Amino acid sequence: MGGSGVILFGSDRQLEYSNLYLLDIATGYIYQLTRVKSNVFPGPFSPDGTQMLYTGFEIRYSFIGLKNADGTNRVSLSPDPLTDEAFPAWSPDGTQIVFTSRRDGNNEIYIMNADGTQPVRLTNNPADDFAPVWSPDGTQIAFVSDRDNPTGVNNLYLMNVDGSNIIRLTQGNEIDYGPAWSPDGKQIAFRADVDGNGDIYLINADGSGIVNLTNNPASDWAPAWSPDGSLIAFQTDRDGNWEIYVMASDGSQPTNLTQDPSDDQMPYWKPLVTNID
Repeated sequence: MGGSGVILFGSDRQLEYSNLYLLDIATGYIYQLTRVKSNVFPGPFSPDGTQMLYTGFEIRYSFIGLKNADGTNRVSLSPDPLTDEAFPAWSPDGTQIVFTSRRDGNNEIYIMNADGTQPVRLTNNPADDFAPVWSPDGTQIAFVSDRDNPTGVNNLYLMNVDGSNIIRLTQGNEIDYGPAWSPDGKQIAFRADVDGNGDIYLINADGSGIVNLTNNPASDWAPAWSPDGSLIAFQTDRDGNWEIYVMASDGSQPTNLTQDPSDDQMPYWKPLVTNID
């Protein structure tokens, strides 16, 4: 499959730790952004493409960080690393960030300003709520929770950006994970474990029309839409280790982009960019 665009991903190809890399799809060129001796996992670019979020992991905690798109000017947005925070995602206008935090004892969803100030808790449930993503029109947040399943099975949910009107989208006993809105806001891609392995699924934003896009015996994770909505990047171990693949948004033409013996994970597209600055 051809195509263009830039994808941010995490890999341990140079060190024993996960670091951040940029991949230019058109040329195949891969550029290493970080060189740190601790695990750093990618998050989404800001809507204007000038910054990126990431999650840093130490031995006992995780924290949310912010960098320029070229990897410079690292800033921690988590005031206390012991709160254990992850899964950051931008609001469509780039002024706020939604994220998961354990600062109140379990995984709950918060929003904060893009500089880390004024955190506000959106969910308040003894279950775990995590992996939030903002809808393109800014009115809703999709997230994952086990709140309605005593066995700890995760399903997809929607809520308003103030935490109200929580709606369950998926109803099965599969394990759902990693929602990603299509750019037009009509569909959500996500990973579900229905038959013993994870596949990438697509669901309409009203909960109808669930479709298995990958339908592969391997494990597929972390779907990410291209800016124009025509492609979906994801990670898979179908070649024996984690690689970054891209496929058409209907699931056709899956193509390995990384082809490296190391583990390459968690792709995110750079908005409206066709080469590396």
